[in-house]
Amino acid sequence: MPQNRTIDTLLAKYSESHLNHTNELIHFVCVPVIVFTLLGMLWALHPLVALGLAAASMLYYFRLSKPFAVGMLLMAALMLAILAALPPQTVLPLSIAIFVLAWIGQFIGHKIEGKKPSFFEDLRFLLIGPLFVLSFLYRRLHLAY
Repeated sequence: MPQNRTIDTLLAKYSESHLNHTNELIHFVCVPVIVFTLLGMLWALHPLVALGLAAASMLYYFRLSKPFAVGMLLMAALMLAILAALPPQTVLPLSIAIFVLAWIGQFIGHKIEGKKPSFFEDLRFLLIGPLFVLSFLYRRLHLAY
């Protein structure tokens, strides 16, 4: 029997606290929004800071799964392009406000689920959350990851 890859193990562990359909739906919305707003806050500091975090994340994702890294690269590129198109003075206040709302949504989802967020046990799950969301899209499109 083949051994599970690290990505499979991480997604399985992450899924344990994301079994409730309502919580999953909340995550499908809030996780990408959190990624976008985190990049937005870093963009407001300096665009190179946001690009640096995106690049470092891509290195981690590439180690876990090349197909996931491609998906995350496309998502990050789109998010960074949107940030570049926004009026600079709006990026920080908009990012902070939406970031807070998205995290409130996340915690409501976990209250519904009845389980604490995975990242309380392992901070790596902050990076796995976007892959969890992306995995649903990949499965729907019949893409291997």
